[in-house]
Amino acid sequence: QCSPWKDNACCTANTSLEAHKDQSYLYNFNWNHCGVMPPKCKRHFIQDTCLYECSPNLGPWIQQVDSSWRRERILHVPLCREDCEEWWQDCKDALTCKENWHKGWNWATGTNRCPWGSECRPFHQVFPRPQDLCEKIWSGSFRLSPERRGSGRCIQMWFDPARGNPNVAVARYYAGIKRSSPGQEGTLAPQSDGSGRALPCPALLLLPLLPLALLLLLPPELGGSRAWGSL
Repeated sequence: QCSPWKDNACCTANTSLEAHKDQSYLYNFNWNHCGVMPPKCKRHFIQDTCLYECSPNLGPWIQQVDSSWRRERILHVPLCREDCEEWWQDCKDALTCKENWHKGWNWATGTNRCPWGSECRPFHQVFPRPQDLCEKIWSGSFRLSPERRGSGRCIQMWFDPARGNPNVAVARYYAGIKRSSPGQEGTLAPQSDGSGRALPCPALLLLPLLPLALLLLLPPELGGSRAWGSL
């Protein structure tokens, strides 16, 4: 499912393969923490991982953070409405025990397990709306965009590579806003408080604009000190 980025990717083939495993070295994260996640739901999380690990078009949403384990993250990437709605629809009956999957897990066994005292509930109870799922599950890495696929104003989690990568134009658009209005990016996100995933991709499109971390380490709450991705 990472194949749309194969012609211009920030990940290796090995990273792509690992993204499809239930227990991957990328994050040491278990999707099946409340029983087996249905395949129609899991495919969205695989696509999310592929976008996060492989896309060279997330540069406008890099944020500087002050943390002991990283210096940059992505924040408020405008996810196309259809991508968010389909993600929620296919996962609404799957089970989970947490709203924010970035932190608060029980890592006693070396992989994420539900915190003591939590209960597994359907996604549609934990995330009543598509917006809740897309914006809360990764600490604001995404935001629900009112824009549709093909608008040139929102990032698609998945696309047909035969028709080209629509996210290239989206990244250029938001990069232009940032250049023309420094400090007042409008639809770009404000500075983060530091929660969320570290940026694994060097954002090739915007290399002259943004400083890049040479090495981003896996946070302790996600299971250790392994670098994110296979860069």
